[in-house]
Amino acid sequence: MSDYKIKLLIIDDEKLIGWSLAKQFEKDGYQTFTALSGEEGLEVFRRESPEVVFLDNRLPKKSGLEVLKEIRHHSQSTIVIFMTAYGSTETAVEAMKLGAYDYVNKPFQYNDVNSIVEQAVKANKLDAEVLDIRRKLMSRYGFSSIIGESSQMMHIFEIIRKITHSEASTVLIYGESGTGKEVVARAIHYESNRFQKPFVAINCAALPETLLESELFGYERGAFTDAKQMKRGQFELAEGGTLLLDEIGELSIQMQVKLLRALETRTFKRLGGTQDTKIDVRVIAATNRDLQAAIAEGRFRQDLYFRLKVVTVQLPPLRERPEDILILSTYFINHFNREFSKKVTGLDEPARCAMLAYEWPGNVRELKNVIEHSLVLENDTLIRLEHLPIEILGKKPQKVDPSAVQLEFPVTGFPLEEIEKLAIQKALNYANGNQSKAAALLSVTRDTIRYKMKKFGLLD
Repeated sequence: MSDYKIKLLIIDDEKLIGWSLAKQFEKDGYQTFTALSGEEGLEVFRRESPEVVFLDNRLPKKSGLEVLKEIRHHSQSTIVIFMTAYGSTETAVEAMKLGAYDYVNKPFQYNDVNSIVEQAVKANKLDAEVLDIRRKLMSRYGFSSIIGESSQMMHIFEIIRKITHSEASTVLIYGESGTGKEVVARAIHYESNRFQKPFVAINCAALPETLLESELFGYERGAFTDAKQMKRGQFELAEGGTLLLDEIGELSIQMQVKLLRALETRTFKRLGGTQDTKIDVRVIAATNRDLQAAIAEGRFRQDLYFRLKVVTVQLPPLRERPEDILILSTYFINHFNREFSKKVTGLDEPARCAMLAYEWPGNVRELKNVIEHSLVLENDTLIRLEHLPIEILGKKPQKVDPSAVQLEFPVTGFPLEEIEKLAIQKALNYANGNQSKAAALLSVTRDTIRYKMKKFGLLD
């Protein structure tokens, strides 16, 4: 059991009141301090950092309101209980506006103020716990959970930041399977002012249509044979927060109609119900399908499409941002080092080259699984080429028949470095300037090709 005592400071120029309060709070397990003036009180406050301050308004030289302003300047979490003379309502209201937790009129009963302190301490503890949870959620699901330094990802970050600061009620996220659509959806939620409300995710392809409607909108008791009691749907459970509809392209036309009505009216009816229920939910729809093609084929409603795409986020596949492959690898190595108590420091150069040469059809999800696979099965301090799955090993650059390389070799010859420089230039041209892709084509690391580019004056 902790021996820590909550610190309580009493600032009152009436010595008897301060002494009496201090003694009674000490009996209840508090560590108390007293001060007879605003200046002395602020000095004790800065030195001891008390959790609770009893502050009288009528103090010599510096008023209680002035002291309260300075306390709030230094701390927003300190519980300040303002003490006023009976009938000083205006002063009490001003104190509350400045951040006092509550006020009491003199004279007062100890039991009354002790009850206020207990409630305030509990509320502060709860606020601190909520703040701690928010920090953990932000760390796990906020912007820091989206890894990448490529120009494509920088553009994605910019879009997400704009969404989080907006009131956009619907967002549409496109991306191949494994590109991180749910990761982006969570970041939008936890970086927005909806973070204290629920984040609810549902996969539209995972449930049959008959169950999906009741899952989304809930049902009333007796709506069908097994409906023994009312059940709230995902829209209600996400009230004030965010609802992710993953695989939105799998919805039937009938469900699309019902979803469109809910989005347009911001209301819905439970299955078997007659009353409209209002909702305040940000809906994020995600899909790996081409919805415009689905519209042309009659499988997706155009009006729903336009309602969903108020803001669109297009996530690039991993093969289009190869400069992020090694960054992501490092991130997942560190993640699984912590999870499995391993000490892997990175990938050796052949493994790095193989990772860069691979097309990653499963995108970031596949890369994460590859790193996890390697750390689970191997005990080396490096992930080596032989530790990688066979599909990645099969993508190693093929050996080139020397006779297939067209090289006009002069009789006088020329330096080997010129051939190396020419190879780098051609690789960069083929890769449209992408250094990571050019490095993969030449079976070297990005650091190596940057070193060579600098050496040959090829860097801007």
